[in-house]
Amino acid sequence: MKRYLAIDIGASSGRHIVGWREDGVLRTSEVYRFPNGVRETDGHQVWDVDALLAHVKRGVAAAKSAFPDIVSLSIDTWGVDYVLLRGQEEIRPVYAYRDSRTERFVPEVHGILPFSELYRRTGCQFQPFNSVYQLYCDKRCGRLEGATDFLMIPEYLLWKLCGAKVREYTNATTTGMVNAETKAFDREIISALELPGLLFPPLTQPGAVLGAYDGMSCVLCATHDTASAVEGIPMEGNQPYISSGTWSLLGLRTDRPINDSASELENWSNEGGVGYNRYQKNIMGMWIIQECQREWERRGKKLSFAEIVKEAEKEPAFRSLFDPDDDVFMTPGDMPGKIA
Repeated sequence: MKRYLAIDIGASSGRHIVGWREDGVLRTSEVYRFPNGVRETDGHQVWDVDALLAHVKRGVAAAKSAFPDIVSLSIDTWGVDYVLLRGQEEIRPVYAYRDSRTERFVPEVHGILPFSELYRRTGCQFQPFNSVYQLYCDKRCGRLEGATDFLMIPEYLLWKLCGAKVREYTNATTTGMVNAETKAFDREIISALELPGLLFPPLTQPGAVLGAYDGMSCVLCATHDTASAVEGIPMEGNQPYISSGTWSLLGLRTDRPINDSASELENWSNEGGVGYNRYQKNIMGMWIIQECQREWERRGKKLSFAEIVKEAEKEPAFRSLFDPDDDVFMTPGDMPGKIA
């Protein structure tokens, strides 16, 4: 019986799940789970990629211990964020998308390439944390000097396991730099922003075998977590989907990108799927609740999701509305205070 290991890492947690087919039915077993989250370092929000890699390896060991016959593994994570390399060395820190470092550079990018032009070329929604703004910020701050590689987080983790450096299509489409028609990095965007061309080689589609780790093949999945989530939905026809996590994504599959002016105005995004386009919109997901949990725990009151739901079902002392998409909620720190 062939078994496969899926390593799914989100912005707040990760899990290792072994899957196999038995009597025509997909069976799964979660073998390892670990926390994840941004950390504040020198006033910036960053990822601890060393801890992520350590958890990935521990989870692989746990999976092999429980199921010695696993034949292959793959990794997906959230989009947008990446690791820069100079040869074999990481350029640190690895910034998280909730860091505010890009804010002052967004107008500069749009002064070179208006957003309407970016959207026409890529179909990618505007978010101030899109990789295109992060990379331009890196250039203006000197972080691209001597850089040899730009690897999205799952590509980096797979490289650390098996030694292969690839750029996977579905995750690349979250950067705001992949041409919606050619499905390759857009050379005009790269040239206009004066980014090093060597950082953007040809993209690789899901399914490629990259190498091996601990006796298992390392296979490239749809490394953007939403792309993998949508691929895993047992749809009949083409139904709308909501993929929920720290972010929630509402969308549907389309044959072609929809990047006209009406779509731009509503800020819908076109991102890569496995043989189709994902037309979707970011919705505030569990982030606000997760941040409230962290703050309440800091104050000495640890609440599970079930306990929060139970409290929410009670008749409130007062009623009010707030906009969860307001910029004030994008960053970590005292979420109950921000809501108040």
